[in-house]
Amino acid sequence: MDASSASRREWLRVLAMADPSRLSAEWDRWLLKPEVEAVRGPETGLVMVRGRIGAGGDRFNMGEATVSRATLRLRHPALAAELVGEAHVLGSDTRHAWLAAVFDGLLSDDGQRADVLRTVVEPLRAEQEQRDARRRGEASGTRVDFFTMARETS
Repeated sequence: MDASSASRREWLRVLAMADPSRLSAEWDRWLLKPEVEAVRGPETGLVMVRGRIGAGGDRFNMGEATVSRATLRLRHPALAAELVGEAHVLGSDTRHAWLAAVFDGLLSDDGQRADVLRTVVEPLRAEQEQRDARRRGEASGTRVDFFTMARETS
């Protein structure tokens, strides 16, 4: 995987895991509002969640999960070209998918990427890392370490 697809994967993860109200607030503050045309969706559907027995065992269908997705075309004279943004988010919040797709589209423009990363993605990533660290701290208090003792034979 090249660096650009790894970066895109990371910002899509951050946008998908973001609090929708935070994304909405960032969009309200965003000055350059492109014309947005829906290419697909936003729509909600189901995906099959698959598991694996052990680290390398057989796969099995664990269940279904609700996912919302959107594919949008963005146009604005300040943008280098017509842009396409796409997003998938867990749950049925189509507005969240729409907002994530808009920011994904803006991130694909070289002129907008640095601003979107600095003002939207990086603060969201920092919030998510703090939330995850807090949750790990809360969970570590209930951690149980199991060990096995060898029986002594005489």
